[in-house]
Amino acid sequence: MTNITKATQNAAFAFETYSKLTATKRAEFLETIANNIEALGDELLNAANKETNLPLPRLTGERGRTCFQLRMFANMLRKGDYVDATIDTAVPDKTPPKPDIRQMLYPLGPVVVFGASNFPFAYSTAGGDTASALAAGCPVIVKAHPAHLQTSTIVAEAIQQAIKSNAIPEHTFQHITETDFSAGKALVQDENITAVGFTGSRTGGRALYDYASARKNPIPVFAEMGSVNPVVLLEGALTANAETIAKNYAGSITLGMGQFCTNPGILIGVKSDALNLFANHLANELNNVAVAPMLHEGIQSAYFKNSTHALSQTGITCLTKNTPAANAASPVLTSVDASVFLANPDLAEEVFGPYSILVQCDNDAQLVEVWKSIKGQISTTIMGTDNDLANNKNLLEIATSIAGRVLLNGVPTGVEVCDSMVHGGPYPASTDSRFTAVGVKAVKRWLRPISFQNWPDQLLPSYLQNKNELGIWRTINGEFTKSDVSL
Repeated sequence: MTNITKATQNAAFAFETYSKLTATKRAEFLETIANNIEALGDELLNAANKETNLPLPRLTGERGRTCFQLRMFANMLRKGDYVDATIDTAVPDKTPPKPDIRQMLYPLGPVVVFGASNFPFAYSTAGGDTASALAAGCPVIVKAHPAHLQTSTIVAEAIQQAIKSNAIPEHTFQHITETDFSAGKALVQDENITAVGFTGSRTGGRALYDYASARKNPIPVFAEMGSVNPVVLLEGALTANAETIAKNYAGSITLGMGQFCTNPGILIGVKSDALNLFANHLANELNNVAVAPMLHEGIQSAYFKNSTHALSQTGITCLTKNTPAANAASPVLTSVDASVFLANPDLAEEVFGPYSILVQCDNDAQLVEVWKSIKGQISTTIMGTDNDLANNKNLLEIATSIAGRVLLNGVPTGVEVCDSMVHGGPYPASTDSRFTAVGVKAVKRWLRPISFQNWPDQLLPSYLQNKNELGIWRTINGEFTKSDVSL
């Protein structure tokens, strides 16, 4: 028996018990994980700093976000509303008689999570995918990212300690450190696995999606695969605030040396003096950014390769003094005419790092054409004054068809962890635009609805029984209420 097969069988066995634990028990487990991670102190931060080149302040903030997410899902469990309890009582005198039907969400089963390279805490071993799956009642097998194996192992040990201290089934969480691609494929195609969470490249996410689809029993893959996060620059906003907008976007493009899936990689505007002024300000700001090392050699190599390829395309002008370097993530701003951009699909591809391309359009119609040509995105932004927006209401509708998160007059970097956040979008930003990878609603990826028809009250799950002992919000005969069922 291979290690992969043994791990998935253990996860399936753990699911039988873990899925039946009370919400309170799972909440206490998640809170213990958060406490254990915080108790690691500098040991964890220093390990991540050494493996990723990320500065300690950034890592400290990301650790805080990770622990916040764990506690957020614990709070969700205690509230109980996440199961979407829905009750339709019987109507015996209807023709034909209407039965008593009650529905709630149930955990899918064992989940495989692939750690992300650019977020060693928040999107990795104990990150949002793991936290939400454990909250749902699903055992998790994490395939550690090879770029930070030590960091991942330290966090995995903190989770294992929480399993022991909370008397959680032993194999509710497992940690796989094999670095070859075959291990990932074997995990996804194992019949004990019921869903997959992934944050990374389009190539990696699509491969996992295809593996899962090729199974005898296909399973969902919730892959967040990057984005160029197009920004529409309207003339009124640039005329009023070109320098300020340029300064803000220079900060966004180079935040974390551009190693965020929300990095604004494509800027779109109609040719004007205001757009030229903005471009000059932005180039100057980027020229003054101190170069820092990227996460690891693989990302640095890819950035050099992809930015060099982009600059080699016909019609591209480099506006910054910086040009790609093999050993440094130099911020780069390029410019291209919209007609050239539309004729060359390569220019719309993500360059992961501090790179952005300004697409200069002849008119509003061409701006819309460029914007629509950039398929599914995590975010898209419109920069405009009140008059700009009032005179371009069609842009607001277009924006909602492009991305999962639409911003007005802001920068896309910085994803707030809250109930209303959507981190995902139409393909290729993610493999299922109906779900988010951030916020409490991320738990819905690991749940499925089950209807209970004509069940005796005492056999129903407590969430659906007549007496609302849990005090949760439920929909009863179309009414959203905390009341008991009246029969």
